[in-house]
Amino acid sequence: MDPSKFPFDIETYKRQSEIEDRYILNYFSERRKKIEEEFPPRMKRRYFKRDHVAANQRLVDEYFANAPTYDDTMFRRRFQMRKHVFLRIVGDLSNSDDYFTQRFDAANKESISPLAKCTTTMRMIAYGVAADAVDEYIKIGGTTALECLRRFCKGIIKLYEQEYLRAPTQEDLQRILHVSEMRGFPGMVGSIDCMHWEWKNYPTTWEGQFTRGDKGTTTVILEAVASQDLWIWHAFFGCPGTLNDINVLDCLPVFDDVEQGNTPRVNFLVNQRPYNMAYYLADEVQEGCRKDIEHAFGVLQARFKIISKPARMWDMDDLAIIMRSCIILHNMIVEDERDTYI
Repeated sequence: MDPSKFPFDIETYKRQSEIEDRYILNYFSERRKKIEEEFPPRMKRRYFKRDHVAANQRLVDEYFANAPTYDDTMFRRRFQMRKHVFLRIVGDLSNSDDYFTQRFDAANKESISPLAKCTTTMRMIAYGVAADAVDEYIKIGGTTALECLRRFCKGIIKLYEQEYLRAPTQEDLQRILHVSEMRGFPGMVGSIDCMHWEWKNYPTTWEGQFTRGDKGTTTVILEAVASQDLWIWHAFFGCPGTLNDINVLDCLPVFDDVEQGNTPRVNFLVNQRPYNMAYYLADEVQEGCRKDIEHAFGVLQARFKIISKPARMWDMDDLAIIMRSCIILHNMIVEDERDTYI
């Protein structure tokens, strides 16, 4: 073949190549736009510049300074406990968990203070508000607030469970028995009952297990024993809401001591018949006045609104640590304020 019969024009070749390149680029550009419209990209995490130093200082000035803006009465109302109890908790958490210490980031900027983290948690527990409800005041985002809640509750259980959620000692039993006898119930060592906590964000597959017809909603059961001064001596949380009181009691270890013969020995008469074993007061026994445990449940829910409102956590373990920590905090407050009861 003679190449001279097929002359090559370089300019024509360049123009043709440019046309083909533009066509390919336009094709892929249109294809990309179509894919992005059908599958929009996830939003990137937004950064909010929060002034933690100013927020920490404002919190100190308003509640913890020598001459705070709000007095002790207002502090007790908003934190549900007196100031020295709250500061004790903050100090103990700071000594036991590095998360509740004052730290600085890589840019040497002051991070969220232990007071701010504990205040955020107490606002969520006391008022039952959403995780980001305190962001405007304390400058803590929703994700961090939830982390504070979990770490706070776990810390409370680790530090205080052995002291504030335990079985009564022999001295405690003698005091309870004496008070019960003075009230006309000799041999009674406490009042026992169950409370339901509504669960909003439950797993769909668990709906039938945790929904009871008379309640009309999905609930988790707390079973507890309380004495006359509202101290809760025993708590068991996690039974499905479909169970009645008898089913719940069948699941609990509260009567193990009775089976083993380790109950406190007492001697009293009822209708001229002698008895030598202590007992718990239950339904249909004390109808003349409200039972101690119902009173304790009412105070517990009024004090910590988070357990009186539908639970928004997804995990049962989170509900359990919240409930258990609320009971421990309740007993700490009872111990601190018991002498002020009328």
